[in-house]
Amino acid sequence: MVIINYNEVEDLQLSEEDIQQWIEMICQRNDKTFSYLEITLCTDAFLLDMNKEYLDHDDYTDILTFDLNQNHNSKEITGELYISIDRVKDNASGLEISWMDELHRVIIHGVLHLCGWDDTSPILKDAMRKEEDLALALRMF
Repeated sequence: MVIINYNEVEDLQLSEEDIQQWIEMICQRNDKTFSYLEITLCTDAFLLDMNKEYLDHDDYTDILTFDLNQNHNSKEITGELYISIDRVKDNASGLEISWMDELHRVIIHGVLHLCGWDDTSPILKDAMRKEEDLALALRMF
């Protein structure tokens, strides 16, 4: 199940069903089973407060991903994504792409983290970016 919440941002009328089907496909590609994902779209200020509280980081970010699966050896994906619409729009402008395309990239970036992908080095970051590109190409909406 995918649930989308809007915290002090406009309701984008995103299709939870379309996003869920896409995520399920990406999870299958990564030998995972999709269970539950809650996506909260929010402001920079909201996400900055969360970044400080949970990660002790005092900087803006576009996404925070929380794995809710208690069994880290499980293949089941259960998590929460918090996404700053402000950051998404700003990043999209800098990349000269639509902010909705950037939003989809950020969503799948979080899902890939839940699938076990890491981006803590340049090599891993490049591999993850390629997987994001593939996931975006498979998007049917």
